[in-house]
Amino acid sequence: MDTLFKNVRIMQTKAPFEVVEGVDVLIKGDKIARIGKDLVSEGANIINAKGKTLMPGNVCAHHHYYSGLSRGMLVNAGPQTDLIQILREWWWRLDRALDEEACYYSSLICSLDAIAAGTTSVVDHHASPSYIKGSLSTIKKGMEEVGLRGMTCYEVTDRNGGMKEVEAGVQENVDFATSGTSDMVKAMIGGHAPFTIPDEGLKLMSEACRTTGAGIHLHVAEGDYDQIHSHHMYGKDIVARLEDFDLLQENSLLVHGIYLSEEEIKTLNNHKCFFAHNPRSNMNNQIGYNNKLPMVDKLIIGTDGCGGNMFEELKIAFFEHRDEKGPWWPNNFVNALNRGNSLIETYFDGKYGEVKEGYKADLTLLDYHSPTPLVSGNAAGHFVWGMSSNSVHSVMINGNLVYDNREFVGIDVEEIYKKASEVAKRVWEKVDTLAP
Repeated sequence: MDTLFKNVRIMQTKAPFEVVEGVDVLIKGDKIARIGKDLVSEGANIINAKGKTLMPGNVCAHHHYYSGLSRGMLVNAGPQTDLIQILREWWWRLDRALDEEACYYSSLICSLDAIAAGTTSVVDHHASPSYIKGSLSTIKKGMEEVGLRGMTCYEVTDRNGGMKEVEAGVQENVDFATSGTSDMVKAMIGGHAPFTIPDEGLKLMSEACRTTGAGIHLHVAEGDYDQIHSHHMYGKDIVARLEDFDLLQENSLLVHGIYLSEEEIKTLNNHKCFFAHNPRSNMNNQIGYNNKLPMVDKLIIGTDGCGGNMFEELKIAFFEHRDEKGPWWPNNFVNALNRGNSLIETYFDGKYGEVKEGYKADLTLLDYHSPTPLVSGNAAGHFVWGMSSNSVHSVMINGNLVYDNREFVGIDVEEIYKKASEVAKRVWEKVDTLAP
């Protein structure tokens, strides 16, 4: 069925942030068919959008769905005074406790949370060392059942089982990329971080990229140890090591990069790689601030597992940048957030990230009450200073209204969360039995 948004305000979140008042937007199939005044479509679902704002859906460009059951989980853990201790005492124990059921409910609730916050696409980076084979299809199942557009991959690592674990991770990435994807969920070739991937593993990942056409999705220089390890074990910078294996491509996604040098960022730019900034996670792990963000050509925004609420993430990104005396203003960060759609376009058919005719209908409708005029010149300021996930009224993905008037369509959310809580309790108990 067609959908017709009547008398809506359109706000573009890609520079130059155009705002257009009082137009109709007709959705046919999975695309925006027409934008204009007094549109008519017989039999269409009519949405009276007077006083509401229609914008492109947000993209979470780096998430960890395996973290979905971890909120409020008070595990018995040892000292966490640096990033490696945080990983060993917390996250690496959590991901080892995940089984098929836990991955499935993590995917469901992370997808629900993202959509309710106005996020239409999520790029996931998955790990479940006790359940590698088939894990990406389980993540995909949760995304599709909720109606989210997604990408996922398995983070290749040797931290639990050496090269045998590396090979299993690469194989899961290849199997999913070659036979597991769909129109709504695509694949990348995941890797944890260079300090847990030997050269033999990077070689296998490079071969997987060539075989599948997918790019890597990899943490780099999140902490200083990653860079130090590369210098100690391989005698070169991280980016040079990745470049040696031809892993820097236009569809590659590097994450964090706090301890990369200016020359390394220039190299990433030369290869036209995407680069995801995750401010909340960086602050939580106390790993420092990336003051080189303005140097990055293809900067996008993720959460590193801190949910899928990009309104919240963007505010923190902006205010932390200001506190660090950075030069950027709201328009720079809103544009970076929207640029996540460029990554989506690299893997999916169609055009994304604008409310324009011919673009995919991945849209968020806001019930935002502006105390000052919302116009083209101040739209980015309204996004940072005023709009929030509390404003999200409805969400459309691929032309389907999956969230309407603050309620999910055709999904028993209460039952999903009830079951997820039971699964989380079981996972919590298992984490407490695992040694770092």
